Amino acid sequence: MNRQTLRYHLLGWGLLVAYDFVGIYGQHLSNLRQMLLLQFTFRLSMMSIFYYCFLLLFPRYLRKNRVPHLLLGLVLAPVVFAATRYALEQGLLPLLFGFSNYTGEVNLLHYLRDNVERGLPMMMVAATAWGVQDAFMQERRRETHQLLQEKTQAELAFLKTQINPHFLYNTLNYIYSEAYLVSEPLAEAVLRLSDLMRYMLHDSPDGKVEVRQEVAYLENYLALHRMRFEDKFFVEFTQQGAPQEQRVAALMLVPFVENALKHGIIHQAEKPVEIRLTFPTPQHLLFEVHNHISHHQKDHTTGIGLANLRRRLDLLYPEQYELAIENDGSVHHTRLLLPLDGPRPLPPATPPGRAVLAESAA
Repeated sequence: MNRQTLRYHLLGWGLLVAYDFVGIYGQHLSNLRQMLLLQFTFRLSMMSIFYYCFLLLFPRYLRKNRVPHLLLGLVLAPVVFAATRYALEQGLLPLLFGFSNYTGEVNLLHYLRDNVERGLPMMMVAATAWGVQDAFMQERRRETHQLLQEKTQAELAFLKTQINPHFLYNTLNYIYSEAYLVSEPLAEAVLRLSDLMRYMLHDSPDGKVEVRQEVAYLENYLALHRMRFEDKFFVEFTQQGAPQEQRVAALMLVPFVENALKHGIIHQAEKPVEIRLTFPTPQHLLFEVHNHISHHQKDHTTGIGLANLRRRLDLLYPEQYELAIENDGSVHHTRLLLPLDGPRPLPPATPPGRAVLAESAA
């Protein structure tokens, strides 16, 4: 119960007690003090059954549809009311003020028989109050969830704009056609770059792609570097296991490789960059990158960066991934364990008489 709700409860009970006080005080009774105390204990008993239902019974059993437990709790609710009233009127009032509600020897069973129906209205009030509050809370949760989804999509869209240079892709076909007339290796490099850009611009409703597509992107990325450095590029990429159609978030692996190539040693055969992709289970992907750290001046552009990647991991795999980064000043090792999604459902069959236009290849 938050502070605002607590204030509403205090205000409601305060108005009810004030109403009782005004009603009794206006009667000019000789035993006014006793009547006020008895009415106050009655309201305290009402509070006991109200909060028994409001805070304990309905949240625990009604919200979870545990009907047998709910029915048993409702049967016990009059007992709570009668027991509270018995303790106050036959125990506390005689002890503090020398009088009780009932004269003579009265036990708890008598209170229970005499008060069964008195607690029923407050049980209904508690049910109504809890229902209204729960409806507001459900609506607030839905709004919060919707806002969180919109915020997540906005952040992911922002991250994607950092790695989707559309203007380059729009000119690659022209560059390839011109480069092929000059140099086949140059044309091949442009073609691989085109494949990289096509993958980066690929979109899916949930941002997931098949693992084989992510691996193909990584291989193209490394191939471009090999073409650039020729025989001075020592990077070993090994893959164990053959994932079928499991899916993973797009562009999740290459930032680790980009970081290793940017800050690692790539030109020494005895200190190669080691990249390993394994599948410890059919539902998990394990990606490891191991490189020796270069202390020479290097490109300081940030790319999407590991901080950016951590944010994507938190958004797409909250509390589902394991990322360990070890750096002792000479060797850098990254280990990423990701859960895999199942294959994407097949699209519905095309209705007869309708044509499907295939996307033209660039």
